[in-house]
Amino acid sequence: MKYNPKKIEKKWQERWEQEGLFKVQELADKEKYYLLEMFPYPSGRIHMGHVRNYTIGDVVARYQRMKGKNVLHPMGWDAFGLPAENAAIENQTHPHRWTYDNIANMKAQLKRMGFSYDWDRELATCDPDYYRWEQLIFLRMYEKGLAYKKRTHVNWCESCQTVLAKEQVVNGCCWRHTDQEVQLKEMDSWFFRITDYAEDILAHCDELPGWPERVITMQKNWIGKSHGAIIRFPLVGSQDVIEVYTTRQDTLFGATFMCFAPEHPMLKEIVKGLPQERDVMGFVERTLRVDSFIRTADYTVKEGVFTGRYCLNPMTQEKIPIYVANFVLFDYGTGAIMAVPAHDQRDFDFARKYQIPVRVVIQPEGQKLDGDTMTEAYAEEGILVNSGPFDGQRNLDALDSVAEHLESKGIGFKTVNFRIRDWNISRQRYWGAPIPIIYCEKCGTMPVPEEDLPVVLPLDLRLREGGGSPLPFEPSFYQATCPKCKGEAQRETDTMDTFVESSWYFDRYASPRYNEGPLDKKKVDYWMPVDQYIGGIEHAILHLLYSRFFTRVLNDFGYVNVKEPFSNLLTQGMVCKETQECPVHGYLFPHEVKDGRCIKCDSPIIIGNTVKMSKSKKNVVDPTELVDQYGADTVRMFCLFASPPERDLEWSDQGVEGSFRFLQRMWRLITDHMEAISRVKPYQGQDSLPAYLQDIHRKTHETIKRVSIDIEDRFHFNTAISAVMELINDVTRYLNSDQAMNDQAWSVIREAVEATILLLSPVVPHITEELWQMLGNHSSTLMSPWPRYQEEALQVEKILLVVQVNGKVRSRIEIPASYSDKEIETAALKDDRVLKFVGDQKIKKVIVVKKKLVNVVI
Repeated sequence: MKYNPKKIEKKWQERWEQEGLFKVQELADKEKYYLLEMFPYPSGRIHMGHVRNYTIGDVVARYQRMKGKNVLHPMGWDAFGLPAENAAIENQTHPHRWTYDNIANMKAQLKRMGFSYDWDRELATCDPDYYRWEQLIFLRMYEKGLAYKKRTHVNWCESCQTVLAKEQVVNGCCWRHTDQEVQLKEMDSWFFRITDYAEDILAHCDELPGWPERVITMQKNWIGKSHGAIIRFPLVGSQDVIEVYTTRQDTLFGATFMCFAPEHPMLKEIVKGLPQERDVMGFVERTLRVDSFIRTADYTVKEGVFTGRYCLNPMTQEKIPIYVANFVLFDYGTGAIMAVPAHDQRDFDFARKYQIPVRVVIQPEGQKLDGDTMTEAYAEEGILVNSGPFDGQRNLDALDSVAEHLESKGIGFKTVNFRIRDWNISRQRYWGAPIPIIYCEKCGTMPVPEEDLPVVLPLDLRLREGGGSPLPFEPSFYQATCPKCKGEAQRETDTMDTFVESSWYFDRYASPRYNEGPLDKKKVDYWMPVDQYIGGIEHAILHLLYSRFFTRVLNDFGYVNVKEPFSNLLTQGMVCKETQECPVHGYLFPHEVKDGRCIKCDSPIIIGNTVKMSKSKKNVVDPTELVDQYGADTVRMFCLFASPPERDLEWSDQGVEGSFRFLQRMWRLITDHMEAISRVKPYQGQDSLPAYLQDIHRKTHETIKRVSIDIEDRFHFNTAISAVMELINDVTRYLNSDQAMNDQAWSVIREAVEATILLLSPVVPHITEELWQMLGNHSSTLMSPWPRYQEEALQVEKILLVVQVNGKVRSRIEIPASYSDKEIETAALKDDRVLKFVGDQKIKKVIVVKKKLVNVVI
């Protein structure tokens, strides 16, 4: 029988769907296991990154089900957002049609891969039945003060025509348009008060043992907790004070100037009417065109402008100048810093540039620094000097005493600061969930009444050129009635950041058709938290941090019982492939190359670096083409065998071919001996085995143990597959040997074959289902229990052999009874006592008398 993956895979996918094999419900008497991969944006076609991610998840889901657990494995669509809107504009269609056409295409592709999804739980975040509950959660947050609107400087992407959250700015550029520098704009925006939960989110970072340390570190750094003090600097000529946050209050006596961030709200007022006003505001305008990442980068020249105003150092009462500087950010601390040039290199460079005094307040032991002659800042520990009552103390020891002194004088206090800022969720684009707020001139800001939800995004609008939202220009949408006074009002035309949708979709999977509220609490309490979450490291801050915040909010509102959404997290590596480049036409797709030359101009191609697969680099591989050529099982096996999941997978056409050949070999091995194997039952230890069969029996149970550990404990599917390959090799060698094949032998072979099929069934489910059925089994491999190894089968029978050198007994070695003559010889020649007597003399021959002795002739 020839292996025909197309026929087999179609047969079993239809069978699984007919039998509803992947559907699941809550079972109180069964341990649950919630396996989830990060849901995709419906771009139109799945790529190899999707295939790898979802194959990893499918193996774990199938394995846990075979282990007897009640497994939830859902799939849905992160359907709102800029990509769909931009693609719709480019293709002159509507985002709704574009999105749902793509969902249909991608769903068909995923089904061809044989993934064990419960499609009854499918959801799309652009469905009003989904976002109506998101709008309700927004209203609950608004009631509690967790959602609020304020005027602020925001990150603006000109390509996206919308605001970006701080987390969506990467190296000064938009996270989607990596060549588009982000600008700062001032506008009204809606925020979620994530800072209220920063302390709790940070504290629980140490209670996530199933998360990669790298992700935990990234989240801790982003939250950025620091201990310091707020210090009040009186503004000269005014009753106002300027508050500064610092972690180095020990250096306060050395503060010789102050710097404002260009966005600081006091800045316009303090320079108003001064000769410096024009220069200051011009500097502010120029600086705000530059992204904060660039402004604070080491390579950026630090510059500023004197405001014409002074403040008093609260300790020395010295009048110190106030500058506005490009390196000070408003979203850290208070947006103003005290500058201590003697002990901070950035402040030192700025002071020398603008001829500001440098006062030393920390001296290294045994040395004396002079602020006038220093060539760089001294940033190490030392003894306080020029610091009034604190002279002579070690500077770090004085942190608390300085803060206590400030508090006693009413000029400061200890505090904790967080780097993280509240989450800006306002987006000025069309394809998103409308924010359920109405503005009335008489009544002010009014929440949409709960009974009027959802505020439905109209689908009959034409998109505007350049990507701007049509909602502010469509009276049928923005015209509303005030729910309080019944007068004319206007609806909010911003939509929510799509990360809001992805911050709770995993909860909704527990009850996706529930119509009485966001979540059916009984069901969500059964399934949550997610036991294993799988996705890319690129979501370490954005999605994962927002999800942890949102889960805490839902917990506070009584919707869920958990505070952490994901118990375990696996961040899989990227799929990478070398590029092919033509010196004339640039990057080329594989079909544009023939015999190492560009088919367009016949130029020799240049093989480039191995990088992440992307359309822009034209180094993509279409999963559909691979499935058509080799079958889904081959693609799944290669994705798992080529690399451990946490590492990048380097694409190899030869590797795909090798996976296909292995499946063919396994198919032939089993089908060629199907008649003999089917005639007997698997060996179950009912009688003793000769040594040559004991080896196969032992290898079977060693393989079961190795594969179980590799999947359960390490997710090392590559070594699990390798272990099964070794078993198949041993069985093949045995069948090709001259050993007698009686019923006992065939029963041992059947035991090995059944173990092979079941161990590989999560990896290659279609071919294993077919072989399992051919063996006479009527139920799916998925309904079969995971194989269990027997400890007694792992025991190796050993014998003691005498080792002679030139006929004299020199040592004794213990070896497995199954060793071949060659293995016995190798073991004897490695023995320390034998090596001592042989020395550097030439070995003429080695005589092995099996199970008795070895004689080494020198």
